[in-house]
Order: sequence, then structure tokens, then C-alpha cells
Amino acid sequence: MMKEDKTRLILCMLCLFLDALLHIEPNRSTLFTKETVTFICDPGDAKDTYWSYLFRRNGAPITTQTQVNRYKLSPLSKGNSGEYQCVAHHKITPFVTRESNKVSLTVSDALLHIEPNWSPLFTGETVAFICDPGDGNDTDWSYLFRRNGYTFTTERHNRYTSPSLSKGDSGEYQCVAHHKFPPYVTRESNKVSLTVSGKFYHHDKFIKSTFIIMRHLIMFEDNVPNHLPGGSVTLTCSVEPPSAGWRFFWYQAAHKLSLDSYTYELLPGITTGTEQDSYILHGQTHTAGYACRAGRGDPVFYTSYSRLMFVWSGGVNPAASLTVSPHRLQHFSTESLTLSCEGTSTEWRVMWMDEDGITLSCSDRWKMTGSTCNTDTAAMSGVYWCESETQFSNAVNITIHSGDVILVSPVRPVTEGHSVTLGCKLRTENLLYNVDFYKNDKLIPNPSRGELLISAVKESDEGFYKCSGSKSPQGLENVTSAASWLSVKYPEETASSSVFPVLLVVGLISGVLLTLVLLFLRRYRKSKGEIFF
Repeated sequence: MMKEDKTRLILCMLCLFLDALLHIEPNRSTLFTKETVTFICDPGDAKDTYWSYLFRRNGAPITTQTQVNRYKLSPLSKGNSGEYQCVAHHKITPFVTRESNKVSLTVSDALLHIEPNWSPLFTGETVAFICDPGDGNDTDWSYLFRRNGYTFTTERHNRYTSPSLSKGDSGEYQCVAHHKFPPYVTRESNKVSLTVSGKFYHHDKFIKSTFIIMRHLIMFEDNVPNHLPGGSVTLTCSVEPPSAGWRFFWYQAAHKLSLDSYTYELLPGITTGTEQDSYILHGQTHTAGYACRAGRGDPVFYTSYSRLMFVWSGGVNPAASLTVSPHRLQHFSTESLTLSCEGTSTEWRVMWMDEDGITLSCSDRWKMTGSTCNTDTAAMSGVYWCESETQFSNAVNITIHSGDVILVSPVRPVTEGHSVTLGCKLRTENLLYNVDFYKNDKLIPNPSRGELLISAVKESDEGFYKCSGSKSPQGLENVTSAASWLSVKYPEETASSSVFPVLLVVGLISGVLLTLVLLFLRRYRKSKGEIFF
């Protein structure tokens, strides 16, 4: 076999796996009666003269096999509506046939379309129904608009704007155009389905907010730390059910103590929202609350705010800090706690949130006196923090343990290079035997047994710690604590906050020394009979 024949054979074999392409001009799925449409069949190899063509509607041939790859219909009638397809047969190579895609065409006397063309729409939004009679002069016509076959409005103009939509507005819409002058013709449009969803009002379901948590912040056991304080935090927001046209708006929350509610302030630079469903915060160092909402249309129709989400920091903010007594992360279920707020504000409230996102203030369950919360009844596991009108404090992830042993670990992050001692405490205060410590579920070699001393804390010491031991020397009854996160604070994190006090002290000392030197010189020169000042 010659090389040219082999090449032709390979090309012909490839032909078996290719499809033809059918497209129409004008490229609209709905056309008017008396308009013209052309169907064009592309066999896919740029040599359309090697092929013959057959055109179908609804599976039945509407042409004989022709040498021309175009088929023209003019003028159109409603009977031309249907599903079109073309078939290309190769003239040279037998048995090579290519079927095209299918194209739906609706021929209508009039055309109804909806603006905005989003699906679904939500309760509270508005839409415009626009009826095009197809002759380019819509003022010569009057219009009926129907829903599910029943007329709901008569208009002199071809545009009807709905009031605020409700779920009852869902249905199949159509318009009818009546010519005002002889001949008094009537044109019915295509039918358009409209779905109005009420899910918008279920806030927790409608907008879901997911926040990547910064490193060494408050963490539940299944979380993984992934961001350094001062690094970036990515906020993401999604609309459910998904639909087109949304822009996203991002807010930081401030608590209004007098109203017992939150206000929201747009984050910088996004007054018109973002097309992207994510937003990156840079330089995040302290606890903050965030929310998002979405908007679309003109004027903008906004969803409600998402559920407030927090990016928690365990680092202490001088303007707002939370202290816990007893000073540890784990507590027995029979203990009461004292949580105190300190900082630049005179008005505070202590907040609590569990793993499921349920949030309460101290006064909802316990007793708030001034800036202090006392859990006279048993406290609950979860994240605790302080709020003022302008500040959020550091957050503390407290574990309330119903078992017999708890881990004794510090509430606040340990500065890198400093030492820390972890202990294991039995509910009965009796001696605990054969104590072991674990980091991320791995046993730590520990010669001191009773406690774990880390003499110079470093970054790699961060992790989940727990302890275990026996109630008797024989090890007959073993008990294990819950796990808590040990956080490491780096020296540079506190450097900026300590610069001003250091400079102030240095300045005061320098001023005192200079005054003493001047007084000494004055006394010395006076004794010599010289005038210094």
C-alpha cells in the first residue's frame, strides 16, 4: 500500500469519530412568524464539497440529500417550530456519516422575555416582562400578560414590571399582542417559566460562610492550624440555591451592647461588592467577627446577612482581654469559673459558642456582674471571649470534662523561648500514678512522670496535648484527660506593642539624668564665680 493511501485510510478512520455541527442564523432559539432562518451544516473538515447533506425536523427528513450545506426557511410559521438536525454523508469514502447536534427552534407570533433572566428568583425581587410583537413598532399594539393561562394585567405598553415577588408568582407566563389598527391581528408569544424561591429567608441555609482560621487561634480537635497571626485569612461566601448575577459584600461586625445586637461595616474597597465569592484579609492579628451578603439587580436587591462567623485569636489584645480563673483550659464539670474582661472599655459582655455555632451571652445562662462572668452552675465546653462596643478580646477554648482527670495547661499562648509546665489533675485531688503525656496522640518520653516541663518552647511544640494515669500504683484503673491545644506566641508578635512603653521609660530616665547634670554644672560654676544661666 502506498504512503498516500495509508494517510487517506487513517484520515477516513478518524472521520468515524467526528461529529457535524449544526447552527442557525440568526442565532436565536425563538424567532417570529414571517422571519427567515438559515440552517448551516458543518461536517468538521473544512471541505464541505466532499459531502452531501440531509436536514431533519423532529427526526423526520425535511429535504432530500443535497450538495449544499445550507437550508433556508422563509417566511417562518408556527408550524416550523421543532428540533432540527443535519446528517453529512461523505461522497468519496462509503459508510462515513456524521450526525450533528440538535437545535431547538420556536416560532412565535410575539416574543416574551424576562429581565433579569435569572433562575431561580427570590421572594422580594422584582422582574420586568417584555412583549415584542415582532414588527419593530410596539406602540401600535396593546398587551395582555398571562400566568398559567389566566390574564393578570392589561397594558398599553409592552413592558410590565412586577411588584415584590412572592412564591405564588411562580408559573408559566405568556403575552398576547393586539394590533390597534386594521387589520386587527392578534399575536401570542412563547411561554416562559418563572420560579420564585422562598429559601432566601432561611438565613443559615441561604448563605453559608466559611472562614479559614488563623494559626494558633482557637481550635477544636478536628481543626488544623494553617495561618500565622498577621498573615492572610480567606473569607468565602456562597448563595444557595445557586443562581446568576450575584455580587458579594463583606462586613466586619461591631457589637451594640445597648441594643444587644451587631452592626456591620463594609470592609474597605468593596462598596460595589465583588464578583468573586471569596475575599482575602491581610494582617489579621486579633479576634474579629465577619458576615457576608449578596446583591444583584438595579436597584440592588440584597439578601439578608449571613450568620456571623468569627476568626478567633488566642493572642492577647491590650485593648480587650479575657482572663479565666482557675487559670487553665480544662475544668471539671462540677467546677464554677470566673471569666473577667479587661481593657479600654467600661462596658463588656462575655460570649460563648459551642461546636455547632450556638451562641449565648453570659447573662443568658449565668451571672454577669460588671465586667465579670461567674458560672455559679457548671460551665459548658466551647469558645469564650469578651466584647465591647468596639473590641473583641482574645478567645479561650475551654473544655468541661465529666471524667476523673484533666490536663493542666495555660490559657494563653506561651512565648517562644519561655518554659511551660503541663500537669495532670485528678478530680479527687488524690495522687495520680504512672502519668504519661501525649502530643497529637503520640506518647512523649517524660522522665519526671508527674508533670511535663518544656524548658524552651518552640514552634514545633504547638499541638494537642493530653495526659493519662492510674488511680493506684498497680495501674488497675486508668484515666485519660481530654486534649487541649498548646499555642506558641513568637517574640516579634509582642515587639510592636512593647515599643512605646520602652521608649517612654527611656525618655523619662534620659530627662532626669539631663536635669541632674545641668544642676551639677550650675552649682559647680557658681562656686567658681561664673554665671551658667
